[in-house]
Amino acid sequence: MSATQTEHAAAAPTIVATPTAGPISDYDTGLSGVNQVQNMLFKDMLWWSLGVVALTILCLRMVEISWSHLRLVTAMSRPASSQSYWQKAQWSHMPWIKKQLTYAPIGKKRHNREIQFSSVLNIGTLPTRLQAILLFAYMFSNLVYMMFLDYSQPDHWALLAELRGRSGTLAAVNMVPLLIFATRNNPLIHLLRISFDTYNLLHRWLGRIVVFESVVHTLAWMIVQVNDGGWASVNYKVVHDRFIASGMVGTVSFIILVLISLSPLRHAFYETFLTTHILLALTIFICVWVHCATSAIVGGLPQLPWIIALVLLWMTERLYRVGLQVYRSWSRNGFSDAVVEPMRGDCSRVTIHLPRFVDVQPGTHAYLRFADINPWECHPFSIAWVKHTPLGDGLLPTTEKGSGKFSAPLTGYNASKQGHLLRTSVSFVIGAQTGFTRKLYNCAVETCGNYSTSATFKALFEGPYAGHHSLDSYGHAVLVAGATGITHQISYLRHLIGGYADGTVATRRITLVWIVREYEALEWVRPWMDEVMRMPQRHEILQVRIFVTRPNHQFQAAQFGSSSSRTIQLHSGRPNIPVLLRKEVSEQAGAMCVTVCGPGALADDVRGAVREVLDEGTVVDFVEESFTW
Repeated sequence: MSATQTEHAAAAPTIVATPTAGPISDYDTGLSGVNQVQNMLFKDMLWWSLGVVALTILCLRMVEISWSHLRLVTAMSRPASSQSYWQKAQWSHMPWIKKQLTYAPIGKKRHNREIQFSSVLNIGTLPTRLQAILLFAYMFSNLVYMMFLDYSQPDHWALLAELRGRSGTLAAVNMVPLLIFATRNNPLIHLLRISFDTYNLLHRWLGRIVVFESVVHTLAWMIVQVNDGGWASVNYKVVHDRFIASGMVGTVSFIILVLISLSPLRHAFYETFLTTHILLALTIFICVWVHCATSAIVGGLPQLPWIIALVLLWMTERLYRVGLQVYRSWSRNGFSDAVVEPMRGDCSRVTIHLPRFVDVQPGTHAYLRFADINPWECHPFSIAWVKHTPLGDGLLPTTEKGSGKFSAPLTGYNASKQGHLLRTSVSFVIGAQTGFTRKLYNCAVETCGNYSTSATFKALFEGPYAGHHSLDSYGHAVLVAGATGITHQISYLRHLIGGYADGTVATRRITLVWIVREYEALEWVRPWMDEVMRMPQRHEILQVRIFVTRPNHQFQAAQFGSSSSRTIQLHSGRPNIPVLLRKEVSEQAGAMCVTVCGPGALADDVRGAVREVLDEGTVVDFVEESFTW
């Protein structure tokens, strides 16, 4: 055959559409060379490894809950001096485990403080030591399973087919936890008492694993196909073969998704990233479904049932979010309204008046969506204050009676019993950063014209979420907040003081530490702090330390309420967290819990201080509230 004839033959579409018969063509697609027995074995091993970890955590949580309940029952009727038994660790190894494993960052200190190169460029946060160990073990197991191939076989095309089948199976296997960890209605959050922030971290790393395995899967097929029919056959199949086309589109979507998910791009253009992420995820689900269903194998690939279940789960969770927003925000009593007050210090105080009763526990957060301000966006914010009011009786606070004297707020069990007669108002403090929060603040300022009035917008409320960290069994609570992080701590403040007066909590000492830039920030929570200062017996257990890092004028603590100067102390500058915490430990009453909500640098400082005092063998637990993204 001449050179010209050879060129014409290579270009003929019949040659591309039907590759020449030979040993290579047997391993282009299908299950030839694929070790399905081992694929299913490693599938089971991966899912079992995740299940064993979850079961272990569940058992530990059950022990922890039982221990906390025992501590609460025995300590809630005792004074601080009689809680010394719970002050010391009953298991001598526990402080070391907390310091070196569960609370420890990978390195010396940095965990939640972003690695930032400029005001718009950063590469996110680092996992803790325990998280890093679990992630490394899981990634290493995936690598071992993928490379566990039959290298003794003489036909390397069969080896590539085995790699193709293994990597594709592992990618499909990992898509199951990848999606579950991404949902904020993930039942494992409440079952294992692990925050959505941690699941979000696991979701990001699982996504990288799935993308890597998908790329390996595609390359293993492409190498065989190129050697079988050349690049022309690859191009033809990508265009005309639904099985190959869907797989290729899915892989390309995965690659784009992981590129736009890189921390610098994700943080700089978060709103665009979020929308694109959802669209690409939907595209991937559809492509993988088509890829598995259009295989030459009768009934589709074995992974097809998993993918169908994933798509149905994803759609169900999305519909549940919509249904929850509608249920919380609408009833026959009307729609929810959001009263937005612009505050000095670039902050908005938002109170959403819901048309029905909602039971909101301390330490919870909710997602807000404003119809007049980027209605397609939904963002999480910590709930600062909750008030239940009678239906048809206006929005008068239930904590004030006609006599003007303070009475216990209508919350918890009493409110739940009368839920059908009540409506709930939920308040937030939202700092104006960029994007949605800045637009909300600017709209409120433009509408109000000054800081003494408020604007009303239509809003949807989704939640509440989290709230699985109970402080009731601790004799000593140290609540640390930075700027708007005070919202998370105030919800605990009112609950614990009220529980102390009612004799339903073990708390005998509360220290609130709040770090703000300017004195004006104290106005953000003034109405709620005034109410806290009027609560019975609060002076017996509450101490407030406010640190103003940029003081510009004098401020009297007594402005918060009568006799508050004995409770509230104002300081200029930044606090020395290790010294402050050591002082609290020296005066510790029973078991202590230290919680922090604020910037990553502050959270890392508090984490480091807690790890230092654990050497003394006392019971000091650490809880961090964060929304990393």
